[in-house]
Formats: sequence, structure tokens, C-alpha cells
Amino acid sequence: MSRAGRPTRATRPTRPTRPTASTTSTTSTRPTRSTGIALALAATTALALTVTGCDTVADKAGEIVTSATAAVASAAQEKMNEVKDGVNATADVKAGGTSSDGDRTVAEITATNPKEQTADYTVMVNFRDDGGNLLDSVVLNINGVEPGASKSGTARSNRALSGATAAEIAQALRH
Repeated sequence: MSRAGRPTRATRPTRPTRPTASTTSTTSTRPTRSTGIALALAATTALALTVTGCDTVADKAGEIVTSATAAVASAAQEKMNEVKDGVNATADVKAGGTSSDGDRTVAEITATNPKEQTADYTVMVNFRDDGGNLLDSVVLNINGVEPGASKSGTARSNRALSGATAAEIAQALRH
């Protein structure tokens, strides 16, 4: 009986709590962010094509591509933020010209190690069109660069890019 003279209700057993990120394995079976973006892009484009006129579709497609590009750039920045004890080394890294490799755009990235010990480089490369608009961002690792030596790697776009493109070093960390 409760204080008010009413019978008390039996309590239900509690549900077990879900494991937190710190207690779960790092392997995930969930789709990746880029898969989700691609699915959202496809669904939105298909819906737009069936519901609206051509001008609206073109505008909406441009908005979607801009949003997807921003998401890719954000994911690239997250990868850069994972590097521990990295030192800004943007001056050590140069981007070459771009070319096509199948349906992707590629650029040779060269890291020159000015230090007296072997270093690894993690580099964020942005691909831009001739108007300076961001088209794509990728992260590249160039490992084992000997003291005073240079080593190259290839930055490869995440998707097909059209028109004239240039690669630029957005950020480089030596670690």
C-alpha cells in the first residue's frame, strides 16, 4: 500500500542498457557515410525528376552535389583530426597536375622530409574546378619518407569529376 492508501503497482524489470561506443568493437556493419550520401542523392534525384520541371531539377541536383561535397570534406577533416602528434607540414608537400585514371581524377603528391629522422605524412588534398569551387577532398598517407628525401603518392578522387580540375594541399601533417 502507498501512503495514499492505494495499492502499489509492481515494477517492471529494467531493460539491459545498450553498449556504448567505448564497449563495442570498432568493426561496424552499418553502411558508411558515403554510402548513405549516395543513396540519399539517388533517391532525391529520382523523386525530383518525377515531381518537378527541368530547371528545378537542375537547381536541386546542384544543391545535393554541394551538400555531398561538403560531407566528403567534413569526413576528410575528421580523418585528419585522428592523427595524433602531427606537426603542420604543408610546406613539405606539393601537389602535381591532375589527370584522369579511368573515371577518377588523380594527382601526384610529393612529400619532402627536411628533418633528420624518417617521417610519415598524412595529407588532405582538395580537388577544385577552374572557378575555385570545391569538388572533392581525399586523405592520402605517404609513409616512410627518409631524412632529406622525397616520396610520392597518388591522390585519387572519390567520384568522377568533370571539367578542368586542380589539386591543392589543404592540410599536411608530419608524424
